[in-house]
Amino acid sequence: MRRYALPPFAAAAINRVAWLVLAALFLYTAAARADAGPTPKYVFLFIGDGLAMPQRSAAEYFQAAKDGRKEPGIVKLAMNKMPAQGLTTTYSLNSIITDSGAAGTALAAGVKTYNGAISVDGAKKPVPTMAEMARDKGMKVGVVSSVSLDHATPACFYSHQDSRNNYYEIALDVAKSGFDYFGGGGFKDPTGKKSKKEGEKADAFEVMQAAGYTVTSDPAAIKDAKPGAKLVALNPELDHDKALPYALDGDKKGLSLADFTAKGIELLDNPNGFFFMVEGGKIDWACHANDAAASIADTLAFDDAVAKAVTFAAKHPDDTLIVVTGDHECGGLTLGFAGTRYGNYYDYLKNQKDSFLKFTAALKEYKKTHDAGSAKFEDVAPMIKESFGLVVPTEADLEAMKAAPKPDEENTSPADPHGMYLKPFELAAVKAAFVRSMQDEKVKGDEMDYRAYGGYEPLAVALTHILDNKAGLAWTSYSHTGVPVVTSAMGPGAQAFAGYYDNTDLAKKIMAALGQKVVASN
Repeated sequence: MRRYALPPFAAAAINRVAWLVLAALFLYTAAARADAGPTPKYVFLFIGDGLAMPQRSAAEYFQAAKDGRKEPGIVKLAMNKMPAQGLTTTYSLNSIITDSGAAGTALAAGVKTYNGAISVDGAKKPVPTMAEMARDKGMKVGVVSSVSLDHATPACFYSHQDSRNNYYEIALDVAKSGFDYFGGGGFKDPTGKKSKKEGEKADAFEVMQAAGYTVTSDPAAIKDAKPGAKLVALNPELDHDKALPYALDGDKKGLSLADFTAKGIELLDNPNGFFFMVEGGKIDWACHANDAAASIADTLAFDDAVAKAVTFAAKHPDDTLIVVTGDHECGGLTLGFAGTRYGNYYDYLKNQKDSFLKFTAALKEYKKTHDAGSAKFEDVAPMIKESFGLVVPTEADLEAMKAAPKPDEENTSPADPHGMYLKPFELAAVKAAFVRSMQDEKVKGDEMDYRAYGGYEPLAVALTHILDNKAGLAWTSYSHTGVPVVTSAMGPGAQAFAGYYDNTDLAKKIMAALGQKVVASN
């Protein structure tokens, strides 16, 4: 074979190009690592499940309107006051619309995976999480959530499972994690009754205790816990899904998300620093049910937890990085509705006193003594007014409602004394939903029924839809959507979180802040 030699000038040019490419790669890597800035000692990651720009904005508009402010405006959330703001894409390995397992894995481990996975990749191979990296670095680690601690998002930081439904196996991974603090919701299957695992199944709580954890749901014991001991703190008041009550419904017995966050800061603070993930999980659940008031209340509760970290950061400004993001949007919430045109009445939402779930429970009690034949709409009209502030009009009311003020360019949202009264077509929809709620379960399940009620209690959903529409809000889905979420940050390295990037890159930015050698693709 004949060989050809390059002219000396050509070889030199190629060498120069090669060195330039290597230099560029070095500078790029250095720049990506430098984005993180000084290595923070304390790292907070707040994840609002289902929290995107509509949910943040709705809470801010509500805060401004609820006290009677006449002019449009906002009351800024603590997270929205942070100096660095960015947008983050959320698609998963197999869908534009992610679930919390795939999104949680992306945020915890910086890896795209399939919907339903818990910190395993597309081949179901475990991937290390930033929380585990922090633990291995000698930092203390905490995980808090307002939903069950074995739910997808919190689980992604300490567990590795091929299915988010492996609740028993996820609970067992708490003991294996070696993390210092778990707080908030409970566990859905601690004894393994729903597990497919064969053989004898140890009680997950006993396994945690054997690993050195104190497991308690006693509020006094939680508040009195001292640094140094490993703690699993379960809220004493949990719903049937082992989650904290909706913030809208209140919690008379237990702690708030902010309380669990404050306790975590107290227990985790130490000379080696900490990594602390806090999830506001019930924002998502409220949005699945299309309940704006419940979603806003939990968004505000989540922001109260963020404020605890901001207060801590004020004492350690050069050492504390706080990142706030969402794992995905939920419900397709829109800040605008065809029926209100350019108007909005966010103050109407303050009339809702109960979440859809609490109202559903009250209706369930009514169903115990009434069937479809004996049920009367008049029986539940007082419940509707008490829970949602919606008034069933009399004939005189209906006549007076005909004189409702009309919006115009000068006044897009004229005050309406009958704004909370059900209009004839709304009343018809509510009555139809009541009939639907009282029907036998066997008639449920068709596509149009799902589109109308999403598998939830028909009367509850009809009422939240009507109230939200009156306020100027609307929904497009009972599931997640594919819109990007907002990411906010403050502290050393915060500017790395400005811009437009993927959720896997958000994880890599935090890993870089923790001193890991990773490069974000952007």
